[in-house]
Amino acid sequence: MPPAVQTDRLTYRYRERVALHELTICIAAGEIVGLLGPNGSGKTTLFRILSTLVPPQEGRAEIFARNLAAPEHRDFVRRNIGVVFQNPALDKQLTAEENLTYHGHLYGLRGRELRERVRELLGRVNLLDRAGERVSTFSGGMRRRVEVAKGMLHRPQLLLLDEPSTGLDPIARGEVWQILSEARQRGDVTVLLTTHLMDEADRCDRVAIMDLGKLVAFDTPAALKERVGGDVITLKTRDRAAVRRILHEKLGIDVPANDADASTAAAAAADDYTIRLERPRGHEFVPALIEALPGLVESVSVGKPTLEDVFIHVTGRRFRAHEEIAN
Repeated sequence: MPPAVQTDRLTYRYRERVALHELTICIAAGEIVGLLGPNGSGKTTLFRILSTLVPPQEGRAEIFARNLAAPEHRDFVRRNIGVVFQNPALDKQLTAEENLTYHGHLYGLRGRELRERVRELLGRVNLLDRAGERVSTFSGGMRRRVEVAKGMLHRPQLLLLDEPSTGLDPIARGEVWQILSEARQRGDVTVLLTTHLMDEADRCDRVAIMDLGKLVAFDTPAALKERVGGDVITLKTRDRAAVRRILHEKLGIDVPANDADASTAAAAAADDYTIRLERPRGHEFVPALIEALPGLVESVSVGKPTLEDVFIHVTGRRFRAHEEIAN
């Protein structure tokens, strides 16, 4: 089977701004892959191209070996992808069953086959008993489940989801992920989603970390965290300048003047008191830190690397989900 998604040096510009820069990626059929990045990283632009909302400009993008730039392939691609947008696309005055039924008509589904599919999908998202109720009475999590059911109604080979957990509480997010995991286990769909949530990316088979239009890392969550190596020590202090100077003089550790690379005043204020270090066997290094920095350490913590640490490691700056202009 060909890859579900494959791009080769895919580039897209909004006038002078490069939203995607020579992106090359290959996603195998049957995977759950997360596109992780802050706003402005390029993940939404890639989502728009793969969902056929905008055509590729430069480079190549394929879904199941069909070139998205070729008009003759567009109908095949649209029949074989399901799309769940970040903004709700349900008619709240219709019932869950009616929303799915009218969506099925767009794909030429009718009669008994459509009725059976609607019931099957509502059952898979645990809403069969609420099929006849208006969506306006549903919680945010229930509406999201209807959206996912609608996206899978025509049995697509590839399901694209843009920020699927936006606005959902942890329980609702878990319900959506259970649905996606079960769909993958059935072997009938590949899932590609955009996210800025670290715990959501951790659930994926592989994670593509994007920054400023470029793919900076692509691997399993575990393999990505191994890149950091050792432990992450987070030290809070009221005098970062003094701590930086002492770490250099006494321990030979160089900390960038602004290791957070905060790009807004609020972000800078939040990180004025934090210094982050990567060290093997971090807990053994803490006493040396405390001894070298008498009276300067307000708190110190040691933890295993997270995907946010991976982002810092590969980009040199903090992950800011909402700091840049969305693309």
